Amino acid sequence: MRVLRCTSCDLILRNVSVARGYSACCPGCDSRVAKNTSLSFSGEIALGLAALALFFPAQLFPLISIELIGVNLSTTVGSGAVTLLSTFPFVGLLVLFCTVFSPFVFLLSILLSNVALHYRHAKSLYYTTYVLKVIRHWVMVDVFLVSLGIAGFKVADIAEISVGSGLFSFVLLQILMATLLSRVSPKRYWDAYSANIQTNECADTALHVDDTHLIGCKHCGLAQDAEHSNCSRCGAKLEKRIFQSIQKTWACLIAAIIFIFPANFFPISVLLTNGKRLEDTIFSGVAHLIKTGMYGIAIIIFTASIIVPVAKIVSLAYILICIHFKVESGRKQRMKMYRFVKWIGKWSVMDLCVIAIMMSLIDRGRLLDFTPGPGAIAFGLVVVLTMIAAESLDSRLIWDKYEQR
Repeated sequence: MRVLRCTSCDLILRNVSVARGYSACCPGCDSRVAKNTSLSFSGEIALGLAALALFFPAQLFPLISIELIGVNLSTTVGSGAVTLLSTFPFVGLLVLFCTVFSPFVFLLSILLSNVALHYRHAKSLYYTTYVLKVIRHWVMVDVFLVSLGIAGFKVADIAEISVGSGLFSFVLLQILMATLLSRVSPKRYWDAYSANIQTNECADTALHVDDTHLIGCKHCGLAQDAEHSNCSRCGAKLEKRIFQSIQKTWACLIAAIIFIFPANFFPISVLLTNGKRLEDTIFSGVAHLIKTGMYGIAIIIFTASIIVPVAKIVSLAYILICIHFKVESGRKQRMKMYRFVKWIGKWSVMDLCVIAIMMSLIDRGRLLDFTPGPGAIAFGLVVVLTMIAAESLDSRLIWDKYEQR
């Protein structure tokens, strides 16, 4: 019988065929273990090329324009982040990485993966799919689009806003990116790679379901004998558990806990207007939005900048403590919590994107000036550290005691 191991909980499963457009989930942890997407590889290439064609006008042309103090100003995706590089390089680089570099590399890795698959070059396919697997979590076109709307509402009281020529391309780019992100995975390429290869190295090994000498590759998903040190299909290093997963997660989590205090107590933005210096922390910024009647934006900022970072830290700490004390009950709930933490993590970058957009729109010198505060650096570190912590945690550790029993 062909079998596979769930990469989330390590449960041994029967490898069944999945109808086109459907997916199969693990009965133990409810994680998706197989998906037969309705998008063909030729369709995927077409979407990738279309997204790549839209990428450049979306990045280079203005998204929105305003008229402020008799001057027409506009912002592109990277203009505010580039302005930040001289004074707050970490914040500027983080915004550029998430909104410019990561989307471009993601699209490029999709096209190169299809080229490697076409020529059946395993080594090239491994590198391109590895980049695809890592970079997809940092693609934040949707986050920037929401941030653009928030920044537009913020400047609506002091300037007249008009839609830029690049906004239409940017919205279309987001739609294509969302489609590709939901359908593309390294396992999809490797399953296609080995579909017509009838060798012992690339075919799923016929093993009994209760066989304990079976290990699943975290990269391509192939189930194989645990005696191998590297995957017989993609060449990735085989590990029963990610090396020092708990230690890495705790280290990032503790660092995030340290930085979350200056992130909330130090000013995250500074506005100079009519000779007055107005410093806003995350809390005071939300309070100001409520006072001016922008309740919807206040709720979004409060959720993304305060609730989400704290919830990520608390949830990951709870999961780690349960792993340490081998708590048996509530494993499925902790698994759902872990998946939610991984999904929600990127939305905390929204506040930094808003700051970058505001920098490009209202940084006008002595009369009106906007700049990030020291809290922005700490907040950026919290976001990065919690995302790395979530990626470092091996979810199979949640199920270890159950597996042993």
